[in-house]
Amino acid sequence: ICDTIIESSSVGVVYTNVEKVPAKRTALVLGTSLKTRNGHMNPYFYNRMSAVVALYKAGKVKYIIVSGDNSRVGYDESTDMKTMLVKLGVPEEVIYLDYAGFRTLDSVVRCKEVFDQKDIIIVSQAFHNQRALFLSQRKGVSAVGYNAIDVNRRYGFAVHVREKLAKVKAVVDIVFGVKTKFFGPKIEVGNA
Repeated sequence: ICDTIIESSSVGVVYTNVEKVPAKRTALVLGTSLKTRNGHMNPYFYNRMSAVVALYKAGKVKYIIVSGDNSRVGYDESTDMKTMLVKLGVPEEVIYLDYAGFRTLDSVVRCKEVFDQKDIIIVSQAFHNQRALFLSQRKGVSAVGYNAIDVNRRYGFAVHVREKLAKVKAVVDIVFGVKTKFFGPKIEVGNA
């Protein structure tokens, strides 16, 4: 049931072709780790960075919020994303860091409440964008999704199993009104 509810939230608002994505002021990139547990480059991470670079270079967004986990020493998804985006040619001054994107709900709510961005493009893989769009719609954020290239099912099997549970959690969070962990002061994106 949760799968069906969440998947229906993304019908007509996800894109795989950069030319067809409606232009928005800001992209919200959902976090993942730079490296896999065995120390290799995480293809989910690299594909998300490539996707947002394509959006930026096509003029589809002016600003980018990178939202990720920074809850333990030596682990900082947001800074890793910013570093990679700069290496790939995105100007540093258009990238904003959200260090408290501990989960998708936090990233979406903080984008609206802390960064004051209510009309965005969410960048992640298709399975993740479905959940993010479901949460956005219920939290008052007008969003479309731009799907980064996924990884093959065999490599990503554990991620896709985890996603099934995450979809149930997302529905439960909405039903029970679960709040985001941290808000903090407002952060102005661009020249308002």
